[in-house]
Amino acid sequence: MKFGIHYIDFLPGQPKDLAPTLAATVRAAEECGIDMFTLADHFFQMEAVGSATDPFLEGYTSMGYLAALTERITLAMMVTGVTYRYPGVLAKTVTTLDVLSGGRSIFGIGAAWYDREHHALGVPYPPIGDRFEMLEETLQICLQMWSENDGAYQGKHYQLAETICQPQPVRRPPILIGGSGEKKTLRLVAQYADVWNGTSSLDELPHKLDVLRRHCDAVGRDFSDIRLTAGNFDDPFADVDEYLRAVDRYAAVGIDTINTGPRPGNPDPAGWVRRFGDEVLPRLAT
Repeated sequence: MKFGIHYIDFLPGQPKDLAPTLAATVRAAEECGIDMFTLADHFFQMEAVGSATDPFLEGYTSMGYLAALTERITLAMMVTGVTYRYPGVLAKTVTTLDVLSGGRSIFGIGAAWYDREHHALGVPYPPIGDRFEMLEETLQICLQMWSENDGAYQGKHYQLAETICQPQPVRRPPILIGGSGEKKTLRLVAQYADVWNGTSSLDELPHKLDVLRRHCDAVGRDFSDIRLTAGNFDDPFADVDEYLRAVDRYAAVGIDTINTGPRPGNPDPAGWVRRFGDEVLPRLAT
């Protein structure tokens, strides 16, 4: 089992403290062997986590900073909101991260949901059906830009006269789609994704995986080609034995990476990561 650290709380405090805390956390993750470090693609803090007025750094600028601080760990947004950037600009942004990190990026993307920050910052917030159409067109545009085809793209929502992307990524960034919607999200996973990040409970995962298998069959995709990841933010230190039993259950259904991290409000996220590396990872290894 691999682990990712999802960093979602930049902690109320002085701006000068945000960069050192983020840097210490990603370095701790890399040093203890964490596979992936992810950020949420938002401009306001999520209200389920804290206050919209809490500090929150823009994701791709932060990812460039993290790329310069690290050598091994994979970097990804969990997940990019499709509404925030034009697809061609987004493909260029992700490509830049991939090149500067030496091929360590994953392209996480979803249909976006945080209506408050859209309305506050003047970002259009179309109906959910349109956002899913935009998501599929964005996936098509990115794949075209990461290919030898630099011609035009004509879609319902986006029209590009050219799809030049130079330099190309060091490697074509794996596409990660997050979410568990059975009709639209999992169909897009089957058709386009290299990685799925499940957001359902452990008990619901077997059913969601069955739905994903059926979508793969419908589009002629080999289900085993999709890397399966899931989020679990239970406190691993409350009962390490129970936590390890849950990890076994994830592994039993095919999950190979669990995304975890310190709970919001933790004043020492780097210390949390180091403790995870000291107390949990060695137990998994045995």
